Amino acid sequence: MARASRDVRQEVERLRREIEHHNYRYYVLDDPLVSDAEYDDLFRRLERLEAEHPELASPDSPTRRVGAKPLEKFETVRHRHPMLSLNNVTTREEMAEFDARIRKFLNLERVEYVGEPKVDGVAVELVYEDGVLVTGSTRGDGVVGENVTPNIRTIRSVPLRLQHGPKPVPELLEVRGEVYLPLDAFRRLNREREEAGQPVFANPRNAAAGSLKQLDPRITASRALALACHGVGEVRGVKLGRHGEALEAFQAWGLRPVPQTRVLDSLDAAGTFFAELERERDALPYEIDGIVVKVNDLGLQRRLGEISRAPRWAVAWKFKPRQATTRIVNILASVGRTGVLTPVAELEPVQVGGVTVRNASLHNMDEVERKDVRVGDTVLLERAGDVIPYVVKVVTERRTGREKRFHMPAACPVCGAKVVRAEGEVAYRCIGLACPAQLKQQLRFFGARGALDVEGLGEKLVDQLVDRGLVRDVADLYRLDADTLVALERMGKKSAANLRAQLERSKQTTLPHLLVALGIRQVGEATAKALAEHFGTLERLMDATEEELQEVRDVGPEVAASIRRFFVEKQNRKVIKKLLDAGVRPAAITRPKGPLAGKKFVLTGTLESMTRPEAQRRIEARGGRVQASVSKETDYVVVGADAGSKLAKAQALGVRTLEEKAFLKLVGE
Repeated sequence: MARASRDVRQEVERLRREIEHHNYRYYVLDDPLVSDAEYDDLFRRLERLEAEHPELASPDSPTRRVGAKPLEKFETVRHRHPMLSLNNVTTREEMAEFDARIRKFLNLERVEYVGEPKVDGVAVELVYEDGVLVTGSTRGDGVVGENVTPNIRTIRSVPLRLQHGPKPVPELLEVRGEVYLPLDAFRRLNREREEAGQPVFANPRNAAAGSLKQLDPRITASRALALACHGVGEVRGVKLGRHGEALEAFQAWGLRPVPQTRVLDSLDAAGTFFAELERERDALPYEIDGIVVKVNDLGLQRRLGEISRAPRWAVAWKFKPRQATTRIVNILASVGRTGVLTPVAELEPVQVGGVTVRNASLHNMDEVERKDVRVGDTVLLERAGDVIPYVVKVVTERRTGREKRFHMPAACPVCGAKVVRAEGEVAYRCIGLACPAQLKQQLRFFGARGALDVEGLGEKLVDQLVDRGLVRDVADLYRLDADTLVALERMGKKSAANLRAQLERSKQTTLPHLLVALGIRQVGEATAKALAEHFGTLERLMDATEEELQEVRDVGPEVAASIRRFFVEKQNRKVIKKLLDAGVRPAAITRPKGPLAGKKFVLTGTLESMTRPEAQRRIEARGGRVQASVSKETDYVVVGADAGSKLAKAQALGVRTLEEKAFLKLVGE
């Protein structure tokens, strides 16, 4: 491979500088200079150049943020200076006592402080040597933490190389900060996990901790973590006199300082700052649980020192806890847009953090059972990072014996279709194809690419169709007339005609595309194609048993059970009949013609020259069909080493058996 020219090297360096500058503008200053599309173009160009010239690889390249391999475990890191925890105060009187101790110790009448919001996240330390990030670690026990450098590198607000500013880049810089998950990202993550049937995070701090300690950095990279820098450990090559000066230097070097800091010249100023942030708490884009008050002068900080593993020169002034106790009146199953049923507790109304709360999500049945939540229980609620609070625990001491356990319903409370829980999943799901709760999602999926590809069936149109009651299942799309469509917002005659033409065209589809459009759980494009090739027609597939479904390549017991449940459901069969009556015609798939057309095979034992799936593909490529079990209709049983009971059954039924050599000859190998 030819080495990179000087021009290419300069272009790579230019792109890296430009991308990091845009990261700084976006993630540190919240003031982007380019659109997302322009940024993506720069990033893709850098990726391409680095792929073409591997010798230009650099650990501080922006493209290395998500490229690390999964770890087997975290190594440990010893901090040069202990990462101390903070003592707490909860009242103005306690804050006044802290101020008095500081002034007495220093023999000063007045001390200048800096106030910061106490961001609720995970404490970390970043070490930069000559401006390059070399280590990122958790606080751990304050002396030894975990090395999470590959995960820290994925955080966009963390510069991989410090930029030059008014102050020179230090020879050594130890930055202390808080890794947190912004509230929008927290809600989005929990929504995605709930829809995927995974346990949700109780609060943003738990989500940040769980994300930062992933052994696979690619998972961390998908979580939109952020960093707020609030202190220094050791610094060499630069002199910093005040804490506020350090925060200003962070921003100049490309690090994001903790936001909304303020210099406080008195106890009254600290009280005002505390009250302001407590009022603004719910409007902030991140979770805070108080303020941190620090002596501003770094020299005075060193004089004050520490006591009991906490600094004398700083304290956390905590807000009132956003918790309350109330009683669970009832527990109901709420159906989400993907069919997942979520248990929701109806509560006796209670004030939590200034908001009247009447409902609380219990997330899933595993959580209900783990916490042993029952109807009639008194529970402790906490409102942290979300509008709907969660149940922290049950106050079992208040049980009377009349409490009732909750059981997930067997039928969907919205549409009456069957509710199932797949093996290995947390979620219970409604499998109804006409369930109103998930109809919008089904319609969008039905018209998507890879399904029936109905251009124009966008989110806003789907919302109107469902909200106005014009469509109650996917088959109703084909009953929409021009007058109905023209009456909708942003739908003129031309748009209506185009949509009707798209719907008419979609009637002539293939069986694999229709199977994808139906949204059968665990049936993607590859499985849909395999099912279509195996059964040929929709009718045969709908009537197939689980055993017959497992004869299809790559369809195991779990997928077969999911497909069977879907087609047994009466509601689903009714919608499919409506689709066919509307003129939807999925073209039958004819099996490949060949020398084995119509022949039925059973595989048993281990073949030396190929795996069983490979043998199945060779049979199907020549028109044959592989069955799961031996019957009188079986034409051949292919016998490998350590053949089991299928060989004995074949011999008993007089079915012809083939050893591997004979099989290879039959398939033309």
